[in-house]
Amino acid sequence: MALTVEAAALTAKVAPAAAAAVPAFQVSNADIDITPSIGYPMAGYGVDSPRLSEDVNEPLRARCTVLWDSGAPNVIVTADVLAFGRTMHQQIRAGVVDLGVGNSDFVLTATHTHNGPVLIEKLDPYIAYNMSDQTEISEYSSWLVQALIDLVADALAAPRTTCTLEYYLLDENFSINRTGFAHQETAVPTLVARDLAGNPCSVLFGYGTHPVAAGGQVSFDPDYPSEAIKTIEAYLPGCFAQFLTGAAGDQNPATTESFEQSDAYGQDLGLTVVNAVELPGRSISGPISTSYSEVQLPLDITLTDENIKAVANAFAARATRPNDPPYPGWVIRHASVSAAYLRSKPPLDSLETSIPLPIQSWKFGGLRILFTGGELVSGYAEYFRNVFGTENVWINAYSNEVPAYIPSDEILRAAGYEAGYDADAPGIGGGSMGVYNHIAHFRGKPTSTSPDGVEQLLIASALSIL
Repeated sequence: MALTVEAAALTAKVAPAAAAAVPAFQVSNADIDITPSIGYPMAGYGVDSPRLSEDVNEPLRARCTVLWDSGAPNVIVTADVLAFGRTMHQQIRAGVVDLGVGNSDFVLTATHTHNGPVLIEKLDPYIAYNMSDQTEISEYSSWLVQALIDLVADALAAPRTTCTLEYYLLDENFSINRTGFAHQETAVPTLVARDLAGNPCSVLFGYGTHPVAAGGQVSFDPDYPSEAIKTIEAYLPGCFAQFLTGAAGDQNPATTESFEQSDAYGQDLGLTVVNAVELPGRSISGPISTSYSEVQLPLDITLTDENIKAVANAFAARATRPNDPPYPGWVIRHASVSAAYLRSKPPLDSLETSIPLPIQSWKFGGLRILFTGGELVSGYAEYFRNVFGTENVWINAYSNEVPAYIPSDEILRAAGYEAGYDADAPGIGGGSMGVYNHIAHFRGKPTSTSPDGVEQLLIASALSIL
């Protein structure tokens, strides 16, 4: 597909500067196969009987790009998994920091494929997949933690290519908003490292739609991002490609039915990148400035004995009440677990009232890259593009750890999966907050005098580091 108008205009303005840039960057890469053995349970769709893998359509991989800024490493790891929970993220981060990488200079991301492996914590293996025995899950998750640390070590030790960096803002159109709102993700931010001969040697690119184009299968598969990577690397020999998932919480591919459809989307996305990099892009200079922090996102819960008793009763009713059609099994399991926990009368001050969310930024050459945890909905990407200019900010989600969907006030105004509560029980966590195992949904800001909610706090925190 053609460059956007904005990107094309930038190309025309910056081509002379790109030729004159003095390289301060190097790049190195590594990747590994992380596909579990056949028979391992698959993540991504709530089921009552674990979805056991029967085959491998495409291997699952983890990829690492290191941008060396005047000798200092800035590391991005992407793995073909649904999401990392807090424990795995913190273990991987600690291991990478021990290798000599600065804390804010390391980013861990998940592609969010729905035909990848079940991991510990998120999604909760019992609630989402009815898995009581999680021994195998724990063993694979522990192996993956060390494998990703080793991957970073390999990338740090790999040969470095002195390079220049160029940025492109491209577009795709196979994403749709599944909630019915107007936001549609089209942005394909792309950062290209070129060797001193001008050849692309490494590409980071992103798009904001769920990797669910293949639908639920019983074969491991990374979905459309893998085919896009393969396309880029086939057309640009010697080039390493890595995909980052954007604000895809409310975005799905237009069709989600088969591996063939997933491959078609991926090839289209890959060719969008390939066709663009034939022309010079916007020159990006150093130094790279990085920041890492966490924001506490508030849950809508009142900590009184009377209210917690009412919440416990609401979960108990949900777990046992006849319904036509019946609730999905994961809804019943979440309700049963939550009711039992609350009826055990835990201390009020031990109950979860907020969820920590990592946010991270890399800034260089006028480009701001934001990495947020969670399943960020697309309205946030639209907001930050309006603030900073579409061509100046790149929004990534599914970064570091994924504790929940991150809805906007617009999403929270109506019950639904992304909002984290259901119309029949609006006072308790439901929808996506059920499958992520939280007893409450996020607090919004319904009036101007209400306390700040998830949207206001996330935006303020992100703006402070952008």
